[in-house]
Amino acid sequence: MSAARRLRELLAGDELVVAPGAYDALTARMVQDAGFPAVYMTGAGTAASLGYPDYGLLTMSEMAGNAARIAQAVSVPVIADADTGFGNELNVVRTVRAYAAAGVAALHIEDQTFPKRCGHLDRKQVVDADEFVRKVRAAADARADGAPVLIARSDARAERGLDEAIERVNRALEAGADVAFVEAPQTLEELAEVPKRVHGPCLLNVVAAGKTPDVPLAQAAELGFRLAIVPVLVLNAAIAAGDAALKAFKATGEHPASVPVMPVQEIFRRAGSGVWDDLRRRYGVE
Repeated sequence: MSAARRLRELLAGDELVVAPGAYDALTARMVQDAGFPAVYMTGAGTAASLGYPDYGLLTMSEMAGNAARIAQAVSVPVIADADTGFGNELNVVRTVRAYAAAGVAALHIEDQTFPKRCGHLDRKQVVDADEFVRKVRAAADARADGAPVLIARSDARAERGLDEAIERVNRALEAGADVAFVEAPQTLEELAEVPKRVHGPCLLNVVAAGKTPDVPLAQAAELGFRLAIVPVLVLNAAIAAGDAALKAFKATGEHPASVPVMPVQEIFRRAGSGVWDDLRRRYGVE
């Protein structure tokens, strides 16, 4: 079964599909090992892993390359950030083809101007609605057999209000998108309005301390959301834990007691050593 088909089956089911964010192959395996049905390749995390803020500084090939590494590392569907499509309609077509070749199950394209910025920062700007719809149509047409799943994201709430954002994603659904992504509703009332007024499945972006109010996943499901991405949970944990461990190690010169010791073999197992050990035995490699 293709990754896109599996994701479509999940979206058609009864449970909210939750996809925590991963920024590389190892964190993607962590998400899969934790039992989640899908992985989200976070654009913010991908940028941070290369030493950049989420200001639209990465190229399409850098993002698609990371998506390919993540998709190859896991067996669950991968949903990938594709920013604005990295240009006009022609660039969008190339982006969709590259992401499809990378093996992702879904990608999302947004209506910000280029270069974009994180959806939970201030001073975002969006392109005209007609331009956004044309790009969505180009993305939909570029797919083979409807894969990958196409998610249309609007950041218009920040600049032009919730009504405009909802109108844009509804037009995007008519143009061929499969899922609607209204970024950063700013109150619980606005959050509840999205699934009511959008004419298709809705995605919720769960960002702690972001612009959208925190809601339990159970409540998000009750409101009618079908997909929830959690982009920076693992990234936040990695930075916080790494800072604490390094600070303690610098102060004492010893492995911090607060950091569990993971044997080297276990680290390698989490990175997929079992597959390679099987091959070693099969071919008699010492």
